[in-house]
Amino acid sequence: MSDGTDMSGGTGTERAARRDDAVRAAVEQGLLGPGTPLVGLLDVTGIRESAAALRSAFEAVTAPGTPVLHAFAVKASPLVAVVRLLHEAGIGAEVASPGELALARAAGVPAERTVLDSPAKTPDELREALSLGIAVNADNPQELERLDALVKSAPGTSSPLGIRVNPQVGGGSIEALSTATATSKFGVALRDEGAREWVVRAYLDRPWLTRLHAHTGSQGIPLTLMAEGVRETYALAEEINERAGRTQVDTLDIGGGLPVNFASDGTTPTYAEYARLLSETVPGLFDGRYGLVTEFGRSLLAKHGTVVARVEYAKSAGGRPVAVTHAGVQVATRTVYAPGAWPLRIAAYDGKGRPKEGPDVVQDVAGPACFAGDLLAVGRAMPLLEQGDYAAALDTGAYYFAHHYAYNSLARPAVYGFAGGGETGVTFAAVRRAQAVEEIVAEAGREYADSLTGDLLRGRGGAS
Repeated sequence: MSDGTDMSGGTGTERAARRDDAVRAAVEQGLLGPGTPLVGLLDVTGIRESAAALRSAFEAVTAPGTPVLHAFAVKASPLVAVVRLLHEAGIGAEVASPGELALARAAGVPAERTVLDSPAKTPDELREALSLGIAVNADNPQELERLDALVKSAPGTSSPLGIRVNPQVGGGSIEALSTATATSKFGVALRDEGAREWVVRAYLDRPWLTRLHAHTGSQGIPLTLMAEGVRETYALAEEINERAGRTQVDTLDIGGGLPVNFASDGTTPTYAEYARLLSETVPGLFDGRYGLVTEFGRSLLAKHGTVVARVEYAKSAGGRPVAVTHAGVQVATRTVYAPGAWPLRIAAYDGKGRPKEGPDVVQDVAGPACFAGDLLAVGRAMPLLEQGDYAAALDTGAYYFAHHYAYNSLARPAVYGFAGGGETGVTFAAVRRAQAVEEIVAEAGREYADSLTGDLLRGRGGAS
C-alpha cells in the first residue's frame, strides 16, 4: 500500500496543511462568513501535483516515443478554469455531451487532445466532432452506421475513430459505477453471442477505424479488475490486427476510473501503482506498438477540493447534537442519497477558520434542505460543532460542488482556487461566482410566468 506520497512528492500531510491555511484565509478575507456561508475551495498546487503524477507514472512504463494522451473526464469537474489548469499541465479532455465539449473548447483544449465518448450522441454531435477533428468512440452498431454515413459524406476527417467495447469482466462494490458488467449500458458487450466477431468484422470492413476503447468502471472497482478489462481489450486489438494483416488498431483508449481513498488524506492507490500493475498484466500495451489514451477524472481532483459550510444552528435531537449547516444534498448529492457508498470525512473549524480542538463528540452534520435525510454525516465523532463554526467536507474536488442539485432552489456556491500558504499567505482566484437569487428565478422560467394562466387560456400558447 502507498504511504500517501505520489510521484510528484506531494503528501497527504502537506495537502491537509494547505487546506487548513486556505480555510482560515477564506474566513479572514471574507470569502466565508455570515453572508457567505458556503464555498468550494480547490487546491491548485495539489491539482498540478496530480497531473504530474499521472504523466510520470505512465512515462515510467511506456516505450520512448509512445504517443500518450491523458484526457481529463470533464464530467468530474465541469468548470472552465479547472479544465484550463489541467490543459496547461499537459492533460487533454474527455467529453460526453455538447455542454462538456463547449467547456473544453472554452478552456482552450485543442481538438486533437479531445475525445468524445457519450453513449447517446446525436447526428449533429457526431457531425460537429468530425468537422473539428475530435476523436470519437462509437458506442454501438447503430452509432457506427451513423459514422458510416458521415464518413462517406465528408471524407478526409482528421478525427481518430474507434469503437467502445464492454469486456464484461464484472463489477465492483458500487453497481452504478461498474461499466463492465454483463448488462452494462456502455459499449458493445464482447461476450454476447456473435458480438466479438461483429467487432472484428466492423474493423476489417472499415480501414478508418483505428482506435479501440474500454472503461471498466471507477470508484469501487479493484485495480486487478481494471487491469483485466484492459487486458481483454488489448487481446481484441491484437486479434483485429492479426486478421487484418497490418496494424489497423494503432491506439488503445483504456479509460480511467482509478478509485479514490475517502478514508484519509493519503493518496491510495497511486497512478504509479496502477501503471506498474498494467505493465505486468499487459506488457505488450507499453512496448511502443500502440498509442495510449486515458480518461481519469475523480482521481485527479477529489483530494484537492473542500466544501466549507458555516454552522447556522447547533441543536440537539434525541440527546444527540446536530450541526445544521449550509452544505447538504445540493452539493453532496451522492453522499446524502447513498451514504454507504459515498461517505465523506468532515473536519471541524472554529469561527475564525482554525482547526477546532476539544474532545470528540458523537454528532450529526446536517444540510439545509427540507427533508430528514439531508445529512452529510450521521453519528460522527469529532470536536463539537457550535453555532458560527465551520464544517468542511473533505475530498470533494470531483463530483461535488461543481454538480449542483437545485433542491429547494438552493443557490450554487462560489468556487475559488487557492495557492500559497504558511508564511507567504494564501491567494485566492475565482473559479465560479455564487449564483444570485435573480438567476434562480430566471432559470425557473420567470419570462413564462403567465404562460399557464394567461396565454394558454387565451389560445396564445407556444413552445418557443
